[in-house]
Amino acid sequence: MNVFYIVYNRLVSRFKQCYLAIETMKSRWTGFVIFLLLSSMCLDACSSPDSPEPATPGEITAVIGFTVSQTGSLNVESTRQTNGLNLWMKQINEAGGIKLKDGSVVKFKAKYYDDESTKDRVQQLYTRLAIKDNAAFLISPYSSGLADAAAVVAEQYSKIMITTGAASDSTYKRGFTLVYQAYTPASRYLTGAVDLLKATDPSAQKIAIIHENDKFSTDVANALNSYAVDQGYEVVFFEGYDTDTTDFSPFINKIEKSAPDAILGGGHFQDGSTFAKQLYEKKVDVKMVALLVAPAEVNFAEIGEAASGIIGPSQWEPQVNFSAETAEKVNLSFFGPSSIDFVNNYKAVYNEDPSYHAAGGYAAGLILQNAIETTGALDTQAIKAALDQMNIYTFFGQIQFDAGADSHGLQTGHSMVYIQWQPGETGMLEKQIVWPAEGATAPVIYPLR
Repeated sequence: MNVFYIVYNRLVSRFKQCYLAIETMKSRWTGFVIFLLLSSMCLDACSSPDSPEPATPGEITAVIGFTVSQTGSLNVESTRQTNGLNLWMKQINEAGGIKLKDGSVVKFKAKYYDDESTKDRVQQLYTRLAIKDNAAFLISPYSSGLADAAAVVAEQYSKIMITTGAASDSTYKRGFTLVYQAYTPASRYLTGAVDLLKATDPSAQKIAIIHENDKFSTDVANALNSYAVDQGYEVVFFEGYDTDTTDFSPFINKIEKSAPDAILGGGHFQDGSTFAKQLYEKKVDVKMVALLVAPAEVNFAEIGEAASGIIGPSQWEPQVNFSAETAEKVNLSFFGPSSIDFVNNYKAVYNEDPSYHAAGGYAAGLILQNAIETTGALDTQAIKAALDQMNIYTFFGQIQFDAGADSHGLQTGHSMVYIQWQPGETGMLEKQIVWPAEGATAPVIYPLR
């Protein structure tokens, strides 16, 4: 009966494909396409589902499934995220795998598809990964929107999924129990800038917040506003600007009149770099400027002296100094390679400095590795329990998850690092980590002017 049921369902599935072909193609090739589908129907329906590759005695091959934006607008970031994950997998396998309690050893195999940077493809492909490819674990695609679409499938098919390259808070407020976030949430993207200001200048009292009118930037700004008020600051300016804004003079004039100690906010690269340049040209008297996205990009320095002293949040930077020694300072156990080792290993394989997207991909692997080593098993509920209790320090920073029902899986441990563009020994501008203190590579330049 089981065999009949499987064949029946596959036949139904194929007939549905034929129907869709008729409805969508409606061309002279439709008949030919249907013929091809029907010709393969019986062979495919009667074939066995994919099975793990044969392993040596006592060795288990666990499939890690994910999608990559090999095409589409997210190609660069997604590719680097995958590079980081693949590096982790390569190192684990070459080291002999992870030993389980029963004496067996687990190694990993990647199974991935091109999601074309679209949500529809993500849901189709993650369903395939969960059912046909029987992935033991899932890693999210890059970007909050795509990760949110994949999370629905992961939960539906009871698969643990580590999300990386995805900062949105909302995914973890939907009742999922098996989805865990590696990135610092969007709601805390700029709150660390407030902490930096307070630690640097306790006398500072006024903050101006300006933000791009898109969802991400607005969410960050709203969370920043609430946090600043809670910390006792007076928010003297709070406004949004259209995405295509190129002249910030009206906003800058209002900001100057409000006389803030710090200007925080921004949006993406183009608007952020333009805003920073115009602040410099107008010689705005302000002690600190921290902006989203733009300062973390290498080519932000192309705006010249206008970049000097500007602060920006980043999930991770190559020069961040996270190691066993820094973990000891905050009374946590360190897990995995140091920042220096990760950077060197990545450069040896890919011949480039790792971006925070690459670091996030590798960190997703470390999170799974720690959970598997803690439990000594691959059981979903055992891994879930280990993730719920996890509180470790890695080269990526602290990793801890919200285990409550309201925001289950939300990252609560990892904090953004804050970079500041500072003059180097040669006079050229270079990025330095200025916050948090345990990861700093240089003291903050303050006041800005």
